[in-house]
Amino acid sequence: MCAIYPLTVPETPGKFVLRLLYLVSHPIQYQAPLLRLIARDDDIQLTVLFEHMGSTRAYYDQGFEAEVAWDNNLTDGYTHNVVTSSTEVEDKLRETDVFWVHGWDTWIKRRALNAAWQLRVPVLMRGENTLSAMPDGPHLRGVLKRAYLKSIFRHCRGFLCIGSDNRAYYASHGVEPTRLFEMPYAVDNVAFQMASQGSGIRARELYGLEAGRPIILFAGKFLKRKNPTLLLEACRKLDREKTRDPYLVFVGEGEEGARLRDLSSDLDWVRFLGFRNQSELPSIYAMSDVFALPSRNEPWGLAVNEAMACGTAVISTDQCGCSADLVDDLVGRSVPANDCDALVAALIDVLADAGASEAMGHAAQDRIATWSYAEDIAGLKAALTAIGAMPSPA
Repeated sequence: MCAIYPLTVPETPGKFVLRLLYLVSHPIQYQAPLLRLIARDDDIQLTVLFEHMGSTRAYYDQGFEAEVAWDNNLTDGYTHNVVTSSTEVEDKLRETDVFWVHGWDTWIKRRALNAAWQLRVPVLMRGENTLSAMPDGPHLRGVLKRAYLKSIFRHCRGFLCIGSDNRAYYASHGVEPTRLFEMPYAVDNVAFQMASQGSGIRARELYGLEAGRPIILFAGKFLKRKNPTLLLEACRKLDREKTRDPYLVFVGEGEEGARLRDLSSDLDWVRFLGFRNQSELPSIYAMSDVFALPSRNEPWGLAVNEAMACGTAVISTDQCGCSADLVDDLVGRSVPANDCDALVAALIDVLADAGASEAMGHAAQDRIATWSYAEDIAGLKAALTAIGAMPSPA
């Protein structure tokens, strides 16, 4: 049995405590700290339902194409159960005030939405969809998909928007503004910031990277849509004298790994550090001058949040969901997806002057500080109040 922190019980007799049931596919490293914070809130009694627990032990990750075992605990700090059928979810729904579900991608989630509708339990939906990453498609396919989404969305009282592009997705499918609430996609900023402090120099020494040379970092799954090969191509085109002879460091594994290694076999300034666990990432961000995510059709890109929390300048594309809310010329650059020349220009802008990249990193850390779990909890409680599930603040 996993350790569970005790539920905080309000001392005021008769105080209303809302029973919130959350259904998500599996324990997710980005969500675990947030769920712990919600569970400690005096106004909410949280129960989390997982469809499986595969991420809590070593497993083969399709995206990394490697066995992964996360080094942080994903389930301590909140009440949780595993469900394998919609009947089990329905039983829990009879004992809850509000049902919060992460997406509609599994049959259990879709049946649970219908059950909540029939039981008149209000539903809050949170997903990662954007028009760029998940387009409806043309012609009949698009018509059918929009009809399908309408049938899903009619079950939802409110939608917890992770950012501007996600909000636009719901609005484009006819969801009224009064049903849209902000719950920004965030990471544990404080943990990343604290772990990164003073760790960059040690990380450079550990990985054998010379002091004084800038570091361009890519960290994540080597997927085609994340475009790591475009970043390599852009770095080949850099004026190495103007950009102070930078390293290009790849952290991760995946389908493009063999190709990347082959394409860079003649380059002594490219380094591959392999898969690195959650606890190792803050020092890697801290040693880097700029983090680049040249993705196309990226719903968000939480690695950008991580880098910003560690005080690293960032470059992303206009097809990364995070760009609309987090990335501008103060913290780095946002460039058109698939545009190598624009990526080259952005890298030059950030790296040509050491003071510029450092200033962008400070600005990034300041900005991400207000895109945090505190805003998530405030947004969740605002949504609960708006749908009538929680009393308005006195």
